[in-house]
Amino acid sequence: MNQSMINSAVTMGQVQQKLNTIGHNLANANTTGYKQRDTSFADLLFQQVNNQPNVAREIGRQTPNGIRVGSGGAVVQTAVRFQQGAIQETGRQLDVALTEPGYFFELSPTETGERRFTRDGAFYLSPNPNAPGENNLVNSEGEFVLAADGNPISIPGGFEEFTITDNGTIQIALPDGTFQDVAQLQLVNITKPQLLVNLGDNNFTFPNLDELGFGIDDVLEESAGTGVFQQSALEGSNVDLSKEMTNMLEAQRFYQFNSQAISITDQMMGLVSNLR
Repeated sequence: MNQSMINSAVTMGQVQQKLNTIGHNLANANTTGYKQRDTSFADLLFQQVNNQPNVAREIGRQTPNGIRVGSGGAVVQTAVRFQQGAIQETGRQLDVALTEPGYFFELSPTETGERRFTRDGAFYLSPNPNAPGENNLVNSEGEFVLAADGNPISIPGGFEEFTITDNGTIQIALPDGTFQDVAQLQLVNITKPQLLVNLGDNNFTFPNLDELGFGIDDVLEESAGTGVFQQSALEGSNVDLSKEMTNMLEAQRFYQFNSQAISITDQMMGLVSNLR
């Protein structure tokens, strides 16, 4: 009976992680570019118990001899699902959506030099401290958005109109009526998104690829110039609210089932202890 309580207690702790993941998905149902997380479970160690010493009494048995006594279940993976979210028109010139799955914007690298990628195209202009009168294109955290040449995008001030074409070319209309191509947005097609590590704020990077036996060309393709950009729009979250609510109810019932198992086991132990 102690093993029964241990199994249920261990599993309850793991189911709580699933509930936390579902809650995180629900909280970000309206977050631009958010990608749904899923948890998967696996059995922990189990023991085969064979109580029947008389083989003759097992003749005709259809199920395996004995029973398996497990140790509960555990979360083995929390995977990010990169399916396309709905495109939402915003009317804001600095908003850019990627209309096909698998493609990512690139941000300035981390302090350790790791490349960072995002699907969140809500961009802003921030004054360039190194060039008065110019602005850098940044994300909501003030991090630089990179051009196809790998440098931060700098945009001259005083323009009349700001346009991003479907292939990611940034154009500005000057006061004299002329147009100027400023930069080409960097775009990468990540061919092994299952390797991406979540950095928070809808940003992703790759782990140490050398340890995994991959090179950078094995996991992404440089795709600047591909016609997957849509200005004045954002990609919404790909969270399916109805599915998440169903998953939450199932997880709560599973948690409740294990809680009742502990309660029943405790009652049985109390009955055994009171036997005279």
